[in-house]
Amino acid sequence: MLEARAGIEVVLASLLLAFALSLVIAWAYQVSYRGLAFQRSFAQTLALGGVVSAVAMLAIGDDIARGLGLVGALTLIRFRTTLKDTRDLVFAFASLAVGVSCGVGAFGVAILGTAIFVAAGLGVAWSGFGRRQTFDAVLRLRAMPSRLDDRALHPVLGRHCRRWTLVNLRELDSDEQEQSYQLDLAHRAAGTGLLRDLGTLPGVTGTSLLMQDSLIEV
Repeated sequence: MLEARAGIEVVLASLLLAFALSLVIAWAYQVSYRGLAFQRSFAQTLALGGVVSAVAMLAIGDDIARGLGLVGALTLIRFRTTLKDTRDLVFAFASLAVGVSCGVGAFGVAILGTAIFVAAGLGVAWSGFGRRQTFDAVLRLRAMPSRLDDRALHPVLGRHCRRWTLVNLRELDSDEQEQSYQLDLAHRAAGTGLLRDLGTLPGVTGTSLLMQDSLIEV
């Protein structure tokens, strides 16, 4: 009876510790998230993932046959949810790793690993590590070549852009051209000044600036 009681206490301690550490990881994910579509269900998954992996490791123990049976059971399950952000995948692995550590009784590894991972995750998120400040945009304008040439347009682009490239040129009616430029703006607010200066050039009409945020860096 004492051995059974000690075994139950160890199992209970492993599961509770796995849940507590997974909650810490889920909290770190929540406070460091900088996207536009936060999913509460994923944060809850992080909080519960450690418990699931701890239960699996406690059930397997040192039995190889049980481990092979668990692998075979998992192959029958198809996980159709796709993680769009690689950062989410790292947090999911962290939650599972904490549960595995608790399941095998490596409590010190689980606690220290969670502390370092959370500190590193918050530091990377709040320090702006990996951010690359680029302000790409597409400029479209209509111009009459007889009234506007590159000697007038390029100085205006040079005041507000680090570099630019003509990507499309289309002839329109009445001796008018539609020009499209790929821009690397000098800073985020440069677009306003660029449109204002382009409006003062003779023969330029229909200017529009489209910021390209297909990959948003936050």
